[in-house]
Amino acid sequence: MNLPIPFIVLLAVLSLAGTGFYCLLFTRNLIKVVVALQLIVKGVVLAFVLAGHLVHNESLAQTMAITVIVADTIVAVIGLALAVQIRLHTGSLDLKELSKLKR
Repeated sequence: MNLPIPFIVLLAVLSLAGTGFYCLLFTRNLIKVVVALQLIVKGVVLAFVLAGHLVHNESLAQTMAITVIVADTIVAVIGLALAVQIRLHTGSLDLKELSKLKR
């Protein structure tokens, strides 16, 4: 069975995004939430590259992919820094504990 490359990449996009959404819905740990968001964004980056390949504009797709990776790295670093501070303040990384904080 010989599958075309765009179909394989599409399966990878769907599996990365699906795994990320599943983890995002069913986890309560802040670090796992950041990892789930990373999975979703990596699926989107693959989708950008696939779309660029399909419309024969790979340079634009690669530029967008690099931009998304840089922005996503900044978001991940800030999210993990917030998770560390929350852990130091509350002693837990559970999202349910955050909802019990005083406003």
